[in-house]
Amino acid sequence: MSTPYPFTAIVGQDDLRLGLLLNAVSPAVGGVLVRGEKGTAKSTAVRALAALMPEVSVVPGCRFSCDPVSPDPACPDGPHAEAAGVSRAARTVELPVGASEDRLVGALDIERALSEGVKAFEPGLLADAHRGILYVDEVNLLHDHLVDLLLDAAAMGASYVEREGVSVRHAARFLLVGTMNPEEGELRPQLLDRFGLTVEVAASRDTDERVEVVRRRLAYDDDPEGFAARWAGEESALRERIAAARALLPRVVLGDGVLRQIAATCAAFEVDGMRADIVMARTATALAAWAGREEVTADDVRQAALLALPHRRRRNPFDAPGLDEDKLDQTLDEAGPQENNDGDDQPDPDGGGDDDGGGGGGVPPQADGDRTPPRGEGGSDSDTPSGAPEGSPEAPGRSTGAEQQPVASAEPFRTKMLSVPGLGEGAAGRRSRARTEHGRTTGARRPQGALTKLHLAATVQAAAPHQRARGRSGRGLVVRRDDLRQATREGREGNLVLFVVDASGSMAARQRMSAVKGAVLSLLLDAYQRRDKVGLVTFRGKEAEVALPPTSSVDAAASRLESLPTGGRTPLAAGLLKAHDVLRVERLRDPSRRPLLVVVTDGRATGGPEPVALAGRAGRLHRSEGTASVVVDCESGYVRLGLAGELARELGGTAVTLDELRADSIAGLVKDVTAAGRAA
Repeated sequence: MSTPYPFTAIVGQDDLRLGLLLNAVSPAVGGVLVRGEKGTAKSTAVRALAALMPEVSVVPGCRFSCDPVSPDPACPDGPHAEAAGVSRAARTVELPVGASEDRLVGALDIERALSEGVKAFEPGLLADAHRGILYVDEVNLLHDHLVDLLLDAAAMGASYVEREGVSVRHAARFLLVGTMNPEEGELRPQLLDRFGLTVEVAASRDTDERVEVVRRRLAYDDDPEGFAARWAGEESALRERIAAARALLPRVVLGDGVLRQIAATCAAFEVDGMRADIVMARTATALAAWAGREEVTADDVRQAALLALPHRRRRNPFDAPGLDEDKLDQTLDEAGPQENNDGDDQPDPDGGGDDDGGGGGGVPPQADGDRTPPRGEGGSDSDTPSGAPEGSPEAPGRSTGAEQQPVASAEPFRTKMLSVPGLGEGAAGRRSRARTEHGRTTGARRPQGALTKLHLAATVQAAAPHQRARGRSGRGLVVRRDDLRQATREGREGNLVLFVVDASGSMAARQRMSAVKGAVLSLLLDAYQRRDKVGLVTFRGKEAEVALPPTSSVDAAASRLESLPTGGRTPLAAGLLKAHDVLRVERLRDPSRRPLLVVVTDGRATGGPEPVALAGRAGRLHRSEGTASVVVDCESGYVRLGLAGELARELGGTAVTLDELRADSIAGLVKDVTAAGRAA
């Protein structure tokens, strides 16, 4: 086993270290989510924490790490007789992003369960992590069905395995630690709320600090054991401090005054539910114990808020986590103990608290923690004069040469369901029909590899004709491996939604571009909820460009869209051909993920010889490869040419107007994308 990097040798990253140490002092805090760019020691710090955790006492031979003082009465290895426990180091169990369900929760031997009637159970990672640390690197990329299992285990403190009437239950209480790079996509709100604390990490911009990071890392790589030995003293001292804080924790007093501050803070920042209040209380108590105090102070509450609230204030995937620290200080002052607000100690009515605030922690302050784009401009500010078509040369927003400044998007809305026809086999999601490991059972087949979902009726039907030949004499069914049948299930998959957005002069009228951005933002929000990958291609002037390669980060796509300039000619064919190149590469990278092409344009093509015909040929190229597509028709004004509809026919897809895209529109029923190649 390789020597881990010492926790005390990590340079900087004070918030990261504090968040992990508070969970080591009080596991009831609920874990920590570490968000930050790549190469910032996230994984190194988490793996180093295991060496500082106190040892645990377990029942000898128990695969589920039962405590000998109070063993789990439902333990599959139980019941446990009274015996002295054995001590071992707390485990750090890593959950790979691509793990199977059986690897996480464990697997039942279905063949033995049917033929012998015994619960032959092989424990999974949840059992290994009981009373230890469960670490998920790139937790935002974890498959949805694994996220659901983690949520259940974290909520109930136990793992349940149910297979065709055979059930196993065991305790699964663990410290959940996740790391993620926000550029690769955000977490589901349900899982986000399960993390007690969150910290943001970033590489230092201080030259001396960066030099020290490199120096220590090179020294560790050259001689891991020697490097760890040089830090053994600091590691031992920190381990003793954690043990002392744990011993002090039960004696820490959480007074009514600070409890009122906690409740007032959670109410002021409008966090959902009561979990935030509880986590803040536990965190503030752990902070006091870590500092060697027996009473929680207002500074502890402030620090706890900076660690426990930022990720709970997100209202949608485009909101940035963070707290307004001025508002936090004002709330703490107003809700402070009454005796501190008498006489000359009364706080300044203009708000604001102590500038030092107890120091450190949390997320850098932001103006309001909300990045939802403002509503687009309209009304009397319209750029189109009365009586002039929006796309006409008389419209001031029309530009064929000069670049226009980016305009704000309109308010996003709930969109209609757009799906890829047919039955796919891609990654689990919520958009198109697919064969998946989860969903409704549609049939049975012989297993290819390990059996994961047994089709009981089909298995019994396959085994029944052979019972006499197999010498069956008792009540049990004689089942052979050849009899087992895998259940085939149908659920939903996530797709690659590639947006091709017209940013030319014909789209540059402020009201129109604001509405277009609002529509694309709405589709991005829908893609986030349906667990899609997204990409963004824009075209204007003389060429098209990939504004965002396919990614799971819908937030990144929204950011690129917000700063999108407009102006110039309309190289529609170039945009479609660039999209074709992107999809060709993605098919090689992930052939099971089916694409959905969303072209946002008014259909007008300019520049070069026969631009409309070139666009049509580019559309037929997508159609010949079976790419499902939809054209969002942005044409408006009195004069309408219907070119977007013509483009949709060339693509073999469907055209929808901006109004029809709304889920609450009465323009028609939900429009599914027509498969390319199904058109006559």
